[in-house]
Amino acid sequence: MDPKTYPSHPAEQATLVTRVAYGQWHALEDDLVVGRGHVQHRPDGRLFVSVDAWHDAAFAQLAEAMTAALPAPLHTVVDEADTELTALWRRAGFTVLRREVEYAVPTDPKVTGLRAVVPPPGVTVVPAGQADEGMLREVDRVVRAEVEATVGWRSMPAEVVRRTEGDTIVDPALYAVAATPDAYLGLIRVVRVKRPRIGLLAVRAGERRRGVGRALLAHALGVLHRAGTAEAWAEVDDSNAVASALFRGVGARPVGCTLELVR
Repeated sequence: MDPKTYPSHPAEQATLVTRVAYGQWHALEDDLVVGRGHVQHRPDGRLFVSVDAWHDAAFAQLAEAMTAALPAPLHTVVDEADTELTALWRRAGFTVLRREVEYAVPTDPKVTGLRAVVPPPGVTVVPAGQADEGMLREVDRVVRAEVEATVGWRSMPAEVVRRTEGDTIVDPALYAVAATPDAYLGLIRVVRVKRPRIGLLAVRAGERRRGVGRALLAHALGVLHRAGTAEAWAEVDDSNAVASALFRGVGARPVGCTLELVR
């Protein structure tokens, strides 16, 4: 992208916006960087943009340059509490796609009330790392197809890594499953990097409201509690009333909200 001079901000100082590298833009005033823009390609194929600028005019100019150069749709994520940043993105043509609530989830069964929770008759929980990979990939494909056919994966907090033939299981060792002798009914994924995060909890459509998801959550939180972890984290789309009720019902507390915006 060629450098372009935009209308100046109130200080009447000319701002130059230029693409300095793949996925990176700078806003310059008198050779001083007053703003930076970045684009990130998520594993699920979506493009997320971010802008960090000294003043609103530089932000607007960077957003204009980036949206002109990049294919739609473009996404960005902001803290709901940052109303000024949200307003800047709205002025750049972005609208709110979804609201995501972050929960701190206690693991102590005396707090969650999950100590006595057991799977439905005929169902067992297979711990993480012990699931049959073929059956795991099958239930993953089924639940994702069911979600895609209803609310769509764009409404889900999870980033979906598309692989061959719709396979999205990257590391089978992260998943515990609810199983019958013939099939897996649901799965839960817990990632332990900086802090334990419940990245996915899903149950086949025909098996919901039987306590399968609650049993999977009880198992995962119990494993973390026995390992000495006091809290896990989860993000839930605010429109998902069932998931919100499940987490609030075990004592999870909301600790923040983010907005995903799209243009």
